[in-house]
Amino acid sequence: MKIWNVSRPDRKIANKLSFGCSITPLAASVLVSRGFTSPEDVTEKYNTDMLSDPFLIRDMKQAADLINTAIDEEQRICIYGDYDCDGVAATVILCSYLSECGADVFSYIPERTEGYGLNTAAIDEIFSRNTELIITVDNGISAVDEAEYIYSKGMKLVITDHHQQGDILPRAEAIVDPHRRDCTSPFKFMCGAGIALKLVAALDGGDCTMALEQFGDLASIATIADVVNLSGENRFLVSYGLELINNTDRPGLIELIKKAGLSEKKIDSRSVAFGIAPRINAAGRFGSPKLAFDLLMCEDQSKAEALADQLDMLNTQRKNAENSITDEIYRTFDENPGLLRNRVIFVLGKNWHHGVIGIAASRIMERFGKPVFIASESDGEIRGSARSFGEFSVFGSLTYASETLEKFGGHPAAGGFTIKSGMEEKFREKLEEYGAAFHKIMPVPSLNADAALTSELLTMENVSGLSLLEPFGTDNEKPLFYIEGIAHNIKGLSGNKHSLINSEIGGKNLEVLKFYTSPEDIPLKSGDLFMAVVSLGINEFRGCKSISMIAEDILPINFDQKKYFSAYSAFDAFMRSEELPQTYYPVMLPNRNTALKIYAVIPPDGIDADKLYLRIMDEKLNYCRYCIAVEAFRELGIINISSKDNKIYKLPVKEKKDFASAAVIKKLSSMIRK
Repeated sequence: MKIWNVSRPDRKIANKLSFGCSITPLAASVLVSRGFTSPEDVTEKYNTDMLSDPFLIRDMKQAADLINTAIDEEQRICIYGDYDCDGVAATVILCSYLSECGADVFSYIPERTEGYGLNTAAIDEIFSRNTELIITVDNGISAVDEAEYIYSKGMKLVITDHHQQGDILPRAEAIVDPHRRDCTSPFKFMCGAGIALKLVAALDGGDCTMALEQFGDLASIATIADVVNLSGENRFLVSYGLELINNTDRPGLIELIKKAGLSEKKIDSRSVAFGIAPRINAAGRFGSPKLAFDLLMCEDQSKAEALADQLDMLNTQRKNAENSITDEIYRTFDENPGLLRNRVIFVLGKNWHHGVIGIAASRIMERFGKPVFIASESDGEIRGSARSFGEFSVFGSLTYASETLEKFGGHPAAGGFTIKSGMEEKFREKLEEYGAAFHKIMPVPSLNADAALTSELLTMENVSGLSLLEPFGTDNEKPLFYIEGIAHNIKGLSGNKHSLINSEIGGKNLEVLKFYTSPEDIPLKSGDLFMAVVSLGINEFRGCKSISMIAEDILPINFDQKKYFSAYSAFDAFMRSEELPQTYYPVMLPNRNTALKIYAVIPPDGIDADKLYLRIMDEKLNYCRYCIAVEAFRELGIINISSKDNKIYKLPVKEKKDFASAAVIKKLSSMIRK
């Protein structure tokens, strides 16, 4: 469960934006909730209709002049990329353009086993091919030692990158990176492929038209895949590129789209993020990034089909490996539920594929609502990835635990690390120490609604007008809205895999769809008042249009989220043996009658633990008391709680169990007697 934050945008400002920007009141409300206060603010972020002059980026002219000279002098050029979607796309963009210019050019994309960025072994191989100039894309800004090694070999270096610079800039003929501290270019947030596209424009004299027409599709895919800020020039680039993708004649993209099952659909940013980009990334994770490079460079349809088949197979391997890792993690939690009570979830496995443990960490974080650190031991080395949210900083916690680490890096939301041999438990302790020291109350995941929907806002015109805010992505998420309504009927779809709730909302009869939730798990019955956070769209069937509502979450109208999360925090703290105010303990202790009431409501085929609480919720049963009772059942061996789906299942009981004998009840009772 996530805590809902519902914005209440100022109507006067929304009216001003609606009039000044010629947008619907609902779209204007979304913009106000996201901090916009004037039409000028909106224009700066949303109305960009071109890329800025590439020569505004520091060293761009020097880079273009040097590369054009290298082409004219028939120097051998190597484009040095990266194994992710952004790095592959950037390599394709620059290699394609230079090849068309008649350059003597080849590419080098390191395998994942080589690690990120330049390395000396790769430089030696590149040197053996009589190379005179190396151009990096999507890397290089931190390659200080490697740059010196390049020059010791008599080669020259041009760096194009989009990552933050360190204290020292590498030696190079030119360093093209908007994040250079001395770069005054107006837009800082392009991905590596976006910078490569601007370099192509600079090589062509500075006009971006040709570069966009030829490579806007690849730059758009990379921008979405690299999860960079989707405002300003990136917003324009993605919008432009999506149009190209939907009309592409690039054989590799045509085949990728087929494999993703998107041939009959309009490609949008979500299609790219979940259909196209993962298949490109799978090459670097489970095969070789050269496969993705060859596919995007390919001009033969049959060859493209064969390469796309390979990428699709690798993506299936990626999903299987990801599922295998998460399933093993769930089994670990089932065997040791105490791991879930920690402030920070840390799991150590063996021989897990390092290409997907970051994805697995994201899934576990989403499932349990806590910062997650996952590591795997392979060949004597313990490497890991971490994901977080809110104010809990991955980089801050890794810094705090640095005495246990060989190396680490990252930012507040994500990071990577290598644990010193024998320091795994000490690392776990340091993570817990950091959490306790800096987050007495740990952050909880949130669901942010841009506005509460009123009947006057809930019109076809308003909902259609939200499309003007597309494409959606990082820092421009798809709008969500808070609604209240009455449930009239709940029916299952696709064999009860999904639920459709016929509702009355603002005096209008509308349907609310909840994916991946059966009717039995919807915490409502006919006639109940409910609240929900939904996304909006337009359905069209046989020429008839209707408003579509898809619920992110749905709850009874009287559910108090603040009390829920406060109670859950108290339960977690108690299970960690942290001291609580003495007044807490009596109200946490369930009696036998309460326990019997909870146990009696568990259906034979199981039920989601939170849904069970919502089903029996009353004033006398606070959530913490409920969690204590469920934990007592688990300790007594009369129920099982699946960590994978949070479902409670009854177990066969061969003998009578004394509820008061459960360890958690004894512990809590002793705290009351104190």
